[in-house]
Amino acid sequence: MDAMSNDAGGYPPPDPPPGPPPAGPPPAYPAPGYGPPAYPAPGYGPPAYDTPGYGPPGSYPPAGPPPGYPPGYPPGWGAPPPIPVNPMAPMRQTALKPGVIPLRPLTLSDIFNGAVAYIRTNPKATLGLTAIVVVVAQLLALVLQIGSLAATGDLVSSVRGDDVSTVGLSWADLASVTTAVANTLALLVLSGMLTVVIGRAVFGAGITISEAWERLRGRLWALIGFSVLELLAVVVIVVLAVVMGAALAAAGGAGAGALIVLLFLGTVALLAYLATVLSFGPPVIVLERLGVFAAIARSFGLVRNSFWRVFGIRLLAWLVAGVISVAVAVPFSVAGGLFGLSADSSALAIISLTLIAIGGAVGQIITTPFNAGVIVLLYADRRIRAEAFDLVLQTGATAGPAHAESTDQLWLPRPTTPWAAHHPR
Repeated sequence: MDAMSNDAGGYPPPDPPPGPPPAGPPPAYPAPGYGPPAYPAPGYGPPAYDTPGYGPPGSYPPAGPPPGYPPGYPPGWGAPPPIPVNPMAPMRQTALKPGVIPLRPLTLSDIFNGAVAYIRTNPKATLGLTAIVVVVAQLLALVLQIGSLAATGDLVSSVRGDDVSTVGLSWADLASVTTAVANTLALLVLSGMLTVVIGRAVFGAGITISEAWERLRGRLWALIGFSVLELLAVVVIVVLAVVMGAALAAAGGAGAGALIVLLFLGTVALLAYLATVLSFGPPVIVLERLGVFAAIARSFGLVRNSFWRVFGIRLLAWLVAGVISVAVAVPFSVAGGLFGLSADSSALAIISLTLIAIGGAVGQIITTPFNAGVIVLLYADRRIRAEAFDLVLQTGATAGPAHAESTDQLWLPRPTTPWAAHHPR
């Protein structure tokens, strides 16, 4: 029967393949043929998705993503590119800024912002000091002007623009010279004291008016001597130019006019050059405490390799200050002019002159601290670029709290290192 069933039922079943039966799946993994578990094991790809790069169901999943890829995104289609990380790459650090400027080579905006910031952070020692000095100088000038014209009976005539007697003109000229000298001395003292103020403001340290005067008092005569020498140089240049121009005019000729124009332009250029190379004389005298001739040489050395930058920034600051000063003074000048046109008494003449003086004083009070700040910060920038002076300032700023006078010592001159001398910034 069995034989018949075999013959009738077809072929017998094949023998099983040799070898042990396949082992069952590991206990922690799903059995072959089943879907993935409801929650993926840590380090595996997203569930229920056939991510390119995985083997067929039943194979072991990878232990984790290769290095350089974020977790959960193995290499393959749709995976984000690896993010290169260079541990040796330099990190850009923010410059230390304990006061009104960052302690690094300064930009134009750094200089202008610092010149405004030191006024805002210490208004008493900047605007207050400037107001005291300027008001005193303007009062002196006003008294001398009114007194000299009133003494000769020409006060009303001068305000209305009428003819003034020769004696009145002589007294008015004398008063003008006296006023100019007084204003020059006042602005000289003011600029020196403001230099001390901003020297402290670089480190965020405050200073009072009396302290600024104490710091300046020992350097005042050197500052006056420097200004006198600068004035003498200007006078000599102007006198020589006038003499040469007069000689050319007397000689006549077809090209005399062109030569006079060239002489005038050359004189202006020479005066601009002189003013630029001597810009840092007052800061050097006050902060580095050098003598007059040493300060002249020092200023020339700092400006020499960066003349056009110093000239351009100073010119721009002068233009900005001039526009502000004129804008502030115009309303007072217009009001004073209106009073002057209708002046028929000494009282109205005095009111007219007083309004004009107030306009000039307000303009000076606003712009003088700004100009002084620009010069000192430009001087600091030149030392930073030429001498790596920012390293000295950073050392003082990171040394911790100290007496404010210790920061003044950081401005004293130091020997220039060979690296700084050959690597200007």
